Amino acid sequence: MVDKDPKISITFQPEGKRIKVPKNSTILNAALLAGIDLISICNGKGTCGKCKVIIHEQSCLNKISEKEQELLTPNDRENNVRLACFSKVEDNLIVRIPEYSRTGKQRLQVEGIETPIANNPSIKKYYLEIEEPTLEDPRSDIDRVISLLQSKYNLVGLSVNFNILRNFAEKIREFEWKITVVLSNNEIISIESEDTTMEIYGYAVDIGTTKLAGYLLDLNTGKVIAVDSLMNPQIPFGEDVISRLNFPDQYKLQKVVLEGINQILDSLKEKSGIKAENIYEMTAVGNTVMHHIFLGINPLFLGRSPYPPVIRNILCLNANQLGININSNGKIIILPVIAGFVGADTIGVILSSEMHKRDEICLAIDIGTNTEVVLGNKDKLIAASCASGPAFEGAHIKFGMRASSGSIEKIKIEPHSFEVLYETIDNAPPIGICGSGMIDLVAEMLRVGIIDVGGIIKKDLNNPQIRKNENSSMEYVVVPATNTANNKDITFSQQDINQIILAKAAIHTGIKLLLKNYPLSMESIREVFIAGAFGSHINKESARVIGLFPEIDLDKITVIGNAAGTGSRMALVSNATKEISEEISKKVQYLEIGNDKDFQSIFLNSHIIPYADLSEFPEVSNLLKKFHNYPTTQPPKF
Repeated sequence: MVDKDPKISITFQPEGKRIKVPKNSTILNAALLAGIDLISICNGKGTCGKCKVIIHEQSCLNKISEKEQELLTPNDRENNVRLACFSKVEDNLIVRIPEYSRTGKQRLQVEGIETPIANNPSIKKYYLEIEEPTLEDPRSDIDRVISLLQSKYNLVGLSVNFNILRNFAEKIREFEWKITVVLSNNEIISIESEDTTMEIYGYAVDIGTTKLAGYLLDLNTGKVIAVDSLMNPQIPFGEDVISRLNFPDQYKLQKVVLEGINQILDSLKEKSGIKAENIYEMTAVGNTVMHHIFLGINPLFLGRSPYPPVIRNILCLNANQLGININSNGKIIILPVIAGFVGADTIGVILSSEMHKRDEICLAIDIGTNTEVVLGNKDKLIAASCASGPAFEGAHIKFGMRASSGSIEKIKIEPHSFEVLYETIDNAPPIGICGSGMIDLVAEMLRVGIIDVGGIIKKDLNNPQIRKNENSSMEYVVVPATNTANNKDITFSQQDINQIILAKAAIHTGIKLLLKNYPLSMESIREVFIAGAFGSHINKESARVIGLFPEIDLDKITVIGNAAGTGSRMALVSNATKEISEEISKKVQYLEIGNDKDFQSIFLNSHIIPYADLSEFPEVSNLLKKFHNYPTTQPPKF
């Protein structure tokens, strides 16, 4: 019998992993099925050009298309490089995944600001010694327990989780009427033998677009016992939230993120020796798309105007409803969201920075593919989402990459020779540039006069590091091939600079429109909080130079790390914080910046690269004077 759907065998090297797929499958889809580490920032849409693979048997593939040729360099094509998303298999073949096409070992931020908070968790334990029933006192077992909790601990309005009733009678007698009762608020969710009141644990999670971070806490003390993280396993199905909310198999996305959260939890249990049955609550934060996918809620309409979330409120679910491996009757608390693109992670940032309590005006910036900005104080908070895009994570940047081993994270340029001094993550040989390095690079190129305030590379500089590339576009050689891990020049082109300026312009525009709609002047801001993994590693001065931050004194800029994770931990140890999160969600005004009549003009003007103090760099001042589209001698202000 002839196979109507013949399978093609693909072997991925250097792993040696083999998989069979239907004819005309793309290599990218085959890599996903095989669990191969392969970058695909655009989720196979053929726009990022990052999923490069090496294939010597070109006859086993479809012919290269014009679009693929545009994304590949002549050197790529000479060396049998193809893009996995374009390449469809027609016969058995071997595919080699080069190191520069792998995500590699990522540096994941889990640390955040430690915000003091009174310890008062939802989960509490009470030890009881119960009188056995008699013919004179034949009350039900549950009535006996509730009556004692009321009389001994003044607890009222108690209820019982139905799941524990099935074997309640057997357990209470097996434990010889000496039990510890576990309550989630006023609901009895478990009974245990003897006195286990010192064993109360919880799990806090930050569900980020790029990474998952998990924290195991002792709820008696509020202290963190163990921390772990991993890349969000949804990444192969889409690098950004737009890709994921449009992904056709939402169940698959929910499944892999739940698996990732359980994987972290298993690691934390192994590190600490704590058993699943003693972990009674999990709190979670994430942007609104991650929030909906985690819950199994269709996020499709988050991507369609007017971008409404399905639900805003705080939610409480049973652990077994989502398959989270804590106590089977434990609770999953998901903090509320604010709007379609401002989620529970922003609630976490507000909680951890305490800007909702402050008299002075503060600005919080959580930098990512979607950058959330919040402005205000205890009287008024206004928030917006800026479509900064994935440029800071390396998308659309020829040698851009995430913060992983071998990525250049810090840069200085010698002003006379234009020689680059750099640092890489793990001190590994360089293979690309991550977001913090790109911000340094643009700021330094401005400082030494390689680019003007419009971000344009000057063509009249007589230096071999500044040249035209194969597309006749100007580029700057950051690291020559002799010093790189992949024996390729690491360059930064005019197109790359444009992508960074576009991303920073989106953030700059969001901040300006918040100030306009509050209304406030930039001088009113007393402190700026920078949240997120990316924000923790950037040079504050470089970010201010290119206009990513407002022109404010550097000592007023506070880096608060994974503030979303901090907010999740705060809610885990404090019932009051859960209630406050709901109040914040209602209080924060959401601004859809694209609807503002000044959006377009502010966004276009935001492409100029400002600098706060020109006296230190007279060469920048001279460039400003020559810049024909900017009539004054002062840089644009927020």
